[in-house]
Amino acid sequence: MAKFFINRPIVAMVISILMVIVGTVAIFSLPVAQYPNIAPPEIRLDASYTGADAQTIEESVATPIEQQMSGVDNMTYMYSINAIGRMTMYVDFDIKTDPNTDQILTQMRQSLAASQLPSDVNALGITVRKSLSAPMLVLALYSPDGTRDAAFLANYAKINLIDQLSRVPGVGNVNAFGAGDYAMRLWVKPDQLAKLGITVPEIMQCGSG
Repeated sequence: MAKFFINRPIVAMVISILMVIVGTVAIFSLPVAQYPNIAPPEIRLDASYTGADAQTIEESVATPIEQQMSGVDNMTYMYSINAIGRMTMYVDFDIKTDPNTDQILTQMRQSLAASQLPSDVNALGITVRKSLSAPMLVLALYSPDGTRDAAFLANYAKINLIDQLSRVPGVGNVNAFGAGDYAMRLWVKPDQLAKLGITVPEIMQCGSG
């Protein structure tokens, strides 16, 4: 058979061209299999408790929510990360479940724990959103000529990039790492505030306005 095509190269070229044409036509009708889900759906809860340490947040915020979250349908495990003034809880569900349904169930269980949470936590609200433990994409901003510092780049990302990226279909959450927001630190004298009849929240409200 090999000698047949060696002695007749034109036949071999014609067959090769026909195979390429048939393959090109058939490729558009071939079924394309989707990759199966390999990462379980994960729901993230964020809560803020200004001024509280990690242990206080664990006892007064994380524990009541975890107690209500136990037994939710198709949940596999959950864990929380408590820091000063902030709690982040991750609830993972079975890989076969719908993330939208998991988010609704998590929101319902979290609302059951609202009466047991400190009033400051309820006033600030608890954010419940779909999440993944590993980021899909990491972007780095830099100043080519070195004229912009990290605070400027972080502020630029929050103003011009985060909202636009959050609206991309399939993107659940966008975080900016690195430098924090622009801020101003003020030192006040309590005795002078008492004489003037001014409170710290009133000063903060004037600054935010």
